[in-house]
Amino acid sequence: MEEVKKRDCMEKARPFISVVLLQVGLAGMDILSKAVLNKGMSNYVLVVYRHAVATVVMAPFAFYFDNRKVRPKMTLMIFFKISLLGLLEPVIDQNLYYLGMKYTTATFATAMYNVLPAITFVLAYIFGLERVKLRCIRSAGKVVGTLATVGGAMIMTLVKGPVLDLFWTKGSSAQNTNGTDIHSAIKGAVLVTIGCFSYACFMILQAVTLRTYPAELSLTAWICLMGTIEGTAVALVMEKGNPGAWAIGWDTKLLTATYSGIVCSALAYYIGGVVMKTRGPVFVTAFSPLCMIIVAIMSTVIFAEQMYLGRVLGAVVICAGLYLVIWGKGKDYEYPSTLQTDDVLTQPKLELIRNGKDNVDHEVINVIKQGEQRKTVVETV
Repeated sequence: MEEVKKRDCMEKARPFISVVLLQVGLAGMDILSKAVLNKGMSNYVLVVYRHAVATVVMAPFAFYFDNRKVRPKMTLMIFFKISLLGLLEPVIDQNLYYLGMKYTTATFATAMYNVLPAITFVLAYIFGLERVKLRCIRSAGKVVGTLATVGGAMIMTLVKGPVLDLFWTKGSSAQNTNGTDIHSAIKGAVLVTIGCFSYACFMILQAVTLRTYPAELSLTAWICLMGTIEGTAVALVMEKGNPGAWAIGWDTKLLTATYSGIVCSALAYYIGGVVMKTRGPVFVTAFSPLCMIIVAIMSTVIFAEQMYLGRVLGAVVICAGLYLVIWGKGKDYEYPSTLQTDDVLTQPKLELIRNGKDNVDHEVINVIKQGEQRKTVVETV
């Protein structure tokens, strides 16, 4: 009995543990990416190398574990969806996110990315993947949380406030007094927000694609492959006449491409697809503030980035709104079970009662529904 309870607890905790570890991995990618971008690496080339590594890593696992019974037949419509998936997140979202990070800081870009659950929630509602009933408190919590998330992102962008002198940045604050100006902050915010919209579309389309192509490993490998091909085409155009942009050696560039490809593309797409099957796309994107907190702390230590009061207040509003959304989503998983219980209670219940004798000539069936009882006599042959 105890083993069964432990197993049930692990099953319930597995989605939470998976997405938390995923956010920790994404935080490491943000720090490494900001470091190589500051050194002049092209974000377009980084996207290509990242997904090339992810494809090489995931393809053998997909070939071995996803047999023909798991992997459905590839159709033209499925291939079109995979191609669109490879364009939305690997190419559009990541390039815009890296560009936004160039204009601002790693902390700012990560904090702005917290509007992702709100955008995903709206799109999920439009496409029928999310239920909203304004008279229900759980749905009201999700709506209020979504609005608060957007409002917090606007506070972070437009409100600067005084600099917060942290004890580990006092020695280098004189070298970084300018920070990020408002024009760069607005440019970065717009780019990151468009990237968030693209990633939200990716999450919705991935959830839809998994219904007809339920092989998570194979789907991940295909997305990484298409992202590599499409990203290469974009990089060749954007870096035309600059062959030096493709140069890479045994340095932080290779480390960033390898780490990002394995952790943040291969594992992230796979874990997101697995969790999405049971919890939905909004749940997968609902833990972004954890990544923001980790990046904020590490950036102030590694890059000596300044922390402003306005960004802290905006981050607090984002976190509050986001966990309102999580609270509302948590009620979603209690609601179906309640419905199921009510349905069982309201369904007619048939009971067959014998008179206890061997030579019976009739049987009595009791029909019970919502407290009403009706007897029917059935003659036997």
